[in-house]
Amino acid sequence: MTNDFSFNKTQAKIHGLSVQVGELFADLYKDPTDGVGGSSDALEALEAYKSLRRLLPMESYGDRHVGATAAHKATQGA
Repeated sequence: MTNDFSFNKTQAKIHGLSVQVGELFADLYKDPTDGVGGSSDALEALEAYKSLRRLLPMESYGDRHVGATAAHKATQGA
């Protein structure tokens, strides 16, 4: 299996969604009063992020899922 998203549109979509959910988590975590349910929303977003990441294959040279760096940065608000 290749680690290049250009060869697998489904994996590219999953990665894109995980980045978006990671950004949502960062926003909800930083300002829990901004969300509908506060910190519980942040935890739900984090669980969704983790579920999406687990759908992607592992990197060939490590123990992380492909696209991990960009996805992690999204959870940090970077």
